[in-house]
Amino acid sequence: MNSRSTRWVDAILLLMVLIWAVNYSVIKRAFLEIPPQPFNAVRVLIATAVFLIGMWMAASAARRGVNVSRIFYTKSRPTRNDRWLLLGLGLIGNFIYQLAFVGGVALTSVSNSALIIGATPVVVALTTAVIGRERIGRLHWLGAATSAFGIYLVVGHGAEFGGSHIKGDLLVMTSVICWSIYSLGAASLIKRHSPLFVTGMTFAIGCVPYALAVSPQMMHVSWLHLSAYVYISMVLSALLALCLAYLIWYTGIQAIGVARTSLYSNLVPVAAMAVAALWLGEPMTWIKIVGASAVLAGLFLTRLGRTSSPIPLEE
Repeated sequence: MNSRSTRWVDAILLLMVLIWAVNYSVIKRAFLEIPPQPFNAVRVLIATAVFLIGMWMAASAARRGVNVSRIFYTKSRPTRNDRWLLLGLGLIGNFIYQLAFVGGVALTSVSNSALIIGATPVVVALTTAVIGRERIGRLHWLGAATSAFGIYLVVGHGAEFGGSHIKGDLLVMTSVICWSIYSLGAASLIKRHSPLFVTGMTFAIGCVPYALAVSPQMMHVSWLHLSAYVYISMVLSALLALCLAYLIWYTGIQAIGVARTSLYSNLVPVAAMAVAALWLGEPMTWIKIVGASAVLAGLFLTRLGRTSSPIPLEE
């Protein structure tokens, strides 16, 4: 991939970071009126419907002879192994992950959850190196370590693990493991299938058991008494934080590999901190600024080490 193409991928991944960062503040306000799991279940159902409609439109356009981008459609048909992998990823990445992430964030502090989620790139890089999926160079490891240190400076001083937060901390850790498995598993599928197909199918598979598991809580929500803000935030969060951002995530994995793409998740807590400072008036200390600079420096180092390209998978 040439430098112009990688700059384009970097640009859309930064857009994804901004979407996820703003989403934290958006849903935090909504959680004042509605429990986290019912709110999340509705946005997951909305996102699933959008993905399925998008898949149908892309396939219909391709059948009419329209040149559809590989991001949205490929002619490859899922094999038996692909179907089993999609099933597993749907259950791990969209059922268990959603339960663990939303439940964990609700039970622990923002600092704890952000610090734990900041470990995702390290988990992904270690796993890809161990299983031989990608060649991870020294600059990538140095960038990951620098970025992780920056995350600690941003949120680590406010984190107190264990105690009353232990259940939430463990749930967020579980969500990190689920997300890492989801990303790595999908990396093999998008060699043959579009990011839209992989994301849409795993959402469709995972949303059914998730909705069933959350349905008792949904029945106790006074839906008619919720403000317009809650409904608007549900729709926008589904369309942007799930549909668009997930599609960008897997486009990034398809283009530059899962290890490098995962580094962008380190920017999310930093960007969320900046959004909270502007929107909610949260204080911006000098140590947070130093931490944010370290995260950016780490990402730059991994950018320099981009020659550690994905190892081609056997078809």
